[in-house]
Amino acid sequence: MEYTFETMSESHRQAVIDIFNYYIQHSFSAFPDQMVDEPFFDRFLEMSRGYPGVVVKAGPQVVGFGFLRAFHPATTFQRTAEITYFIMPTHTRQGLGTAMLKLFSEQAEKMGIDSILASVSSRNPDSLQFHLKNGFRECGRLAMAGRKFGQDVDVVWLQKPLR
Repeated sequence: MEYTFETMSESHRQAVIDIFNYYIQHSFSAFPDQMVDEPFFDRFLEMSRGYPGVVVKAGPQVVGFGFLRAFHPATTFQRTAEITYFIMPTHTRQGLGTAMLKLFSEQAEKMGIDSILASVSSRNPDSLQFHLKNGFRECGRLAMAGRKFGQDVDVVWLQKPLR
């Protein structure tokens, strides 16, 4: 299957929310425990303002999305960004996560960012493994920071140096 990347925009609102809601309902990957509505997409656009954001398309269908965002609003931390990405399960293990990470890493370096962070649920072993395999290292853990599906969840912080 051929995949393409497209800059995330208003036209992707419903598809992005549908993907995010899938992960809210079926996994520990998305932290919310209640589905979100279309206006939540505005939060994604606001968080990623000034940073790269893309959707992944298989033909005309959006099958994933991702973006970088500020780690912290203080300019002191401009050299660090946080990454977010979600790919529908039927399209994982196709190299899309790696391709998005590469794209965002290249764009981040051009922006003067030299470190990317990922916050991952401790109950998401596939994501933890993906990040560790791709140059991230665990740099922090918030034990029992959340609870979803009646289970305690740690937030694992991973960091990838770009230089």
